Amino acid sequence: MSKDLAELSLTELKKLQRKIETELQKRERTSRSQLLKSMEKLAQEAGYSLSEVLGKNEAPASVTAPKEKKAGKPAKKKAVKDKKPSVIKFRNPANPDQGWTGHGRKPNWVVEHLQNGGALEALAVSNPTT
Repeated sequence: MSKDLAELSLTELKKLQRKIETELQKRERTSRSQLLKSMEKLAQEAGYSLSEVLGKNEAPASVTAPKEKKAGKPAKKKAVKDKKPSVIKFRNPANPDQGWTGHGRKPNWVVEHLQNGGALEALAVSNPTT
């Protein structure tokens, strides 16, 4: 097209847009069709039909497809145990607001205390609380 798009009227632009959309759809169909033919040829060379490869028919005995879940009943939920709040077993002497349950990764203040030769028992809380 030799005209600049800015020179076209609104009607001409809409007409051009419809032509472009039609051409895009046509090319997509052609592209898909060619791809499908190529895939069928590859499957046939390997001794399968395309529907077998895609799992649309029953697969041969040597090929097993994953089983699909039935849509009828929802899966049973596992019983969730009530979690008890963690009990603070150790406190930071420099900042009593910081506590540690003794589970998981040691907080930095515990690591520093141990590196300085302190014993873990020295940080123990006499009456563990949450």
